[in-house]
Amino acid sequence: MARAMIAMSGGVDSSVAAYLMKEAGYDCAGVTMKLFENEDAGVSRAKTCCSLEDVEDARSAAYRLGMKHYVFNFTEDFRRCVMEKFARSYAGGVTPNPCIDCNRFMKFDKLLQRAEVLGYDVLATGHYAQISEIDGQYVLKKAADKAKDQSYVLYMLTQAQLSRIRFPLGNLLKAQVRWTAARLDLCNAQKPESQDICFVPDGDYAAAVERISGRAFADGDFVTADGCVVGRHKGIIRYTIGQRKGLGIASSEPYYVCGVRPAENTVLLGRENELYRAEADVDSFNWISGCAPQSPLRCKVKLRYRQPEQPVTVIPTSDNSVHLLFDESQRAVTPGQAAVLYDGDVVLGGGTIV
Repeated sequence: MARAMIAMSGGVDSSVAAYLMKEAGYDCAGVTMKLFENEDAGVSRAKTCCSLEDVEDARSAAYRLGMKHYVFNFTEDFRRCVMEKFARSYAGGVTPNPCIDCNRFMKFDKLLQRAEVLGYDVLATGHYAQISEIDGQYVLKKAADKAKDQSYVLYMLTQAQLSRIRFPLGNLLKAQVRWTAARLDLCNAQKPESQDICFVPDGDYAAAVERISGRAFADGDFVTADGCVVGRHKGIIRYTIGQRKGLGIASSEPYYVCGVRPAENTVLLGRENELYRAEADVDSFNWISGCAPQSPLRCKVKLRYRQPEQPVTVIPTSDNSVHLLFDESQRAVTPGQAAVLYDGDVVLGGGTIV
């Protein structure tokens, strides 16, 4: 019997994924990654951290399904690969996506390695996405539930990884998942979905950056493209491209953040029309097929998780970088965020906007 390791976060999705893998005939074990300590998330040690509650929910669901449950301590790896990178990115003037880094470095690297060492054939997660195999080539596709589709945060997956990953929820709607959990009487059947970065439960990104980095970020100047100083900012880590609120500047026409300049400790402001870009460069690019095209191609691109796809011409500039030419100029193209390419429901690949 094939063996499956199920990444169980404590939420309803991964719990139902575990059930579906068991129903598919796999010998299953649930595993939960311990990723941070209370203090890392700005939570008092005297309080029960949300991550500890999640572990208990995952354990309860696993036992309810009649499978073993383990907790792996990955706190050092998570701090180094995700949290510290998050802090460095903000300090460097770019806006990171730590959920993508968690998928890249933790779930589909560390956890997949652990599964192999322990003799599990596949790793299953509760992500909403689909994997197909066509003539020995693995294809990553959008989920059936387009409102829950998570393919955007999975663009880094390789052929070798896709061969050992299962997404049992890919062809289900969220309502079906909750109904299944309720039918199974799982403790998390109606558990709300997490909306925040796990190690920033209060949503205060700037405080998290200062806590993780051990640095304080000084006030500085708001400047316009022509060098005019129009106000004072409260530290560059508190601003990202496209931001309008919280600037504290009185003006007849609103200003928006158009750039962050760490070396000068300045934040560049401009008007709405200055936020638009006709092109962008993307590096650390992963082609899911494993091979970069040799000529320009037409497809669509998502520049943010919830953004509708936009038509684009993609010019490969190396095996792991591309230049994007948008059909229509795009608003607030943000360095550090992911640009992910789609051909219909198929994910071609993605990388980091520079």
